[in-house]
Amino acid sequence: MRSNLLLENYSTVTANNPDSTAITATTDAKPPPLVSVVLSFYNEATVLPALIERLRTTLREERSKGYIRDYELVFINDSSTDLSLDILMREFNAGNDLVIINMSNNFGVSECVLAGMSYSKGDAVVYMDADLQDPPELLPELIARWRSDPDVEVVYTTRLSRAGEHPLKLFVTKWGYRFINSVSQIELPVDSGDFKLLSRRVVNELVQLREKNPFVRGLVSWVGFKQAQVFYHREERADGREQTKRSAMSMKVINYWLDTALISFSDAPLKAMLFIGFVISLTSLGYIFVVLFQKIMGWYEPGWPALMAAILLLGGMQLLTLGVLGLYINTIFMNTRGRPNYIVKNVTAPDERNTQS
Repeated sequence: MRSNLLLENYSTVTANNPDSTAITATTDAKPPPLVSVVLSFYNEATVLPALIERLRTTLREERSKGYIRDYELVFINDSSTDLSLDILMREFNAGNDLVIINMSNNFGVSECVLAGMSYSKGDAVVYMDADLQDPPELLPELIARWRSDPDVEVVYTTRLSRAGEHPLKLFVTKWGYRFINSVSQIELPVDSGDFKLLSRRVVNELVQLREKNPFVRGLVSWVGFKQAQVFYHREERADGREQTKRSAMSMKVINYWLDTALISFSDAPLKAMLFIGFVISLTSLGYIFVVLFQKIMGWYEPGWPALMAAILLLGGMQLLTLGVLGLYINTIFMNTRGRPNYIVKNVTAPDERNTQS
C-alpha cells in the first residue's frame, strides 16, 4: 500500500511540473538493463531491513514486468561499528541480490560511492543515501526516464521539498549551490543531491578519476553527456531519529565544501585575492600621495591609530591570501602523495567478485 501511494505521489509531482517530461516504462529506446543500486553507509542498522525490503519489492516488480533484466544491491560498509554488517550478512544469505563491500577504514561517502561503482556490474547504476530519505519507489521513474531517450546518460533528481531538514541547512544549501555555480566551471542542478542514475559509460569515466577528496555530484556534471531530470519530495529518516547528518555549519561540512565543492572546479578564490590585492595596492598608493600633500601643506600630524589600522588591514589580507593559497597547495600535496582514495577489506558477493574465504 505504501509503495502504491508513493508511486502515485511521484507521478502526480512529475505530471504537474512544467519542467518534467511525461514518460512511460514501456519505452524500448534502450533494452531492459541490469540495474546496480550503490549505497554507501555508516551505522545504519536501524534502517537497513526496511531499506532492503523496499528496494527488493520495487526492483522485483520492475523485473517481473520486464522493465529491467535483473538487479543487484551494492552496499559499501564504511567501517560501521553497529550491527549493520550482521544485518547485511543475514539478508545476503536470504537472497542472491546483495554485494557487500567492507572498507578497511572510514574513508567517507564519496570515496565509498566510487568504490561501489567500481565493483558494480549494472548497465545502469543508481547511487542514493541509505537512510530512506531518498525513496526506493522512485527507481522505476528514473529507469523509465533513462530508457525513454537513447541519448540520456544521467538522470538526476531534484527535491521539491525536504522534510525534517533544519531551515538553516536549507538556506545554506540553496545559496551554496548558486554560489558554486557562479564561480565554478560546472553547472550544478540546484536542489539536486546524490540520488542519480548513471549509465555504464558515465560510471566508467568516473571510476578512472583518481583525484583526492572527490566531489561526486560535481564530477557527474563535469563529465557532461545528456542529462534528464526527475522531481520528488524528500522524506524524513524512516527510523524516526533526528537528522543524523552533520549541521550545515559544522567544521567538517565547511571543510568538505572548501576542499571539494569550491576549489575542485574553480580558481575564483585565487582571482578574488588578486583583485583585492590590486585594489588595496591602489588605495595605498593614493594614500601615499595624500600624506605627501599634507606634509607639503603643513597639515600632517603623526597618528598611531591610522598606522596600526593600515598594518592590521594589510596583515589580515596577507593571511587571508596565504590561507586561500594553502587550500590549493594542500590539494596538490594530497594528490601528489599517491595514496588511494579507499582500501577494500573484503567483498561478499554471489559471483566472482567474492573475496571472502
